[in-house]
Amino acid sequence: MTNDFFQDQQFSGNIFKEDDIKYKEFENCQFINCDFRNCYFTSVYFIDCTFTECNFNDTKINYVSLRGVEFFKCDFTNVNFAMTDQVIYDFNFTDCLLDYSKFYALKLKKIRFTGCSLVSADFMKTDLTEAIFDHCDLRRTVFIETTLNKADFTTSFNYTLDPEINKIKKAQFSLEGLQGLLSKYDIIIK
Repeated sequence: MTNDFFQDQQFSGNIFKEDDIKYKEFENCQFINCDFRNCYFTSVYFIDCTFTECNFNDTKINYVSLRGVEFFKCDFTNVNFAMTDQVIYDFNFTDCLLDYSKFYALKLKKIRFTGCSLVSADFMKTDLTEAIFDHCDLRRTVFIETTLNKADFTTSFNYTLDPEINKIKKAQFSLEGLQGLLSKYDIIIK
């Protein structure tokens, strides 16, 4: 890959090397079954792109801009998103594996996680105002000093969060999810 700008292209089955992505811009591109595990994402722009069944496991992501990006059935195990561009962003995840991923101190207002596994993910100090967690496994996920105002957890499960150290005004939870809000009190709910 010698170009710096790619538009309206499809990448299928590509195995990207360490420097293949650095300093590149992709607009309206599709990535299908691509492997990014050996990449080092630095100053990369993705605008109106889709990623389907791609592997980002343990990938290093620094100064990446995600605008109008959708991820479907991708593996982001142990990926740190903390250095993504927060000026203009818009990205969502559907049926993705995000276990042990880190979103520390990001502003992710209105982000959507649908059918995702977020086991032991870190949302410490993250702004998740109006975020949607639709049918997500949130076992051991960390919510500390997290803004969850108007967030929707009604269909998600296995979450534990402390209302005293998080902002949860008008957040939505199912009756079955109350146990995750009260677990620190060691009470029995029947």
